[in-house]
Amino acid sequence: MLILSRKIDEAILLGSDIRIKVISIDKGVVKLGIDAPNSVSILREELKIAVEIANKEAAATKIDDKVMEAFFSQFKPK
Repeated sequence: MLILSRKIDEAILLGSDIRIKVISIDKGVVKLGIDAPNSVSILREELKIAVEIANKEAAATKIDDKVMEAFFSQFKPK
C-alpha cells in the first residue's frame, strides 16, 4: 500500500485520467473529490461489501419448487 500525505486542494493522479483531490478536512473526516471517466466504477468499499453479503445470502436461500412454478407460470404463452 502506498501512503501519501496531502493538504487541502492537493491531489494525486492515478494513471493519466483519474484525479483524487482533498476537498476538506474536518474533525477527522476527509472529503475527497474524484475526477474519473464515466467508464470507471467508483464505489464506497462498505457498499460493495454489503452487496456481496446480500448476494451470498440470496444465493443460499432455498425457494420452494411450487412457489417457483407459480411464479414462472405467469410468463408461459397462453
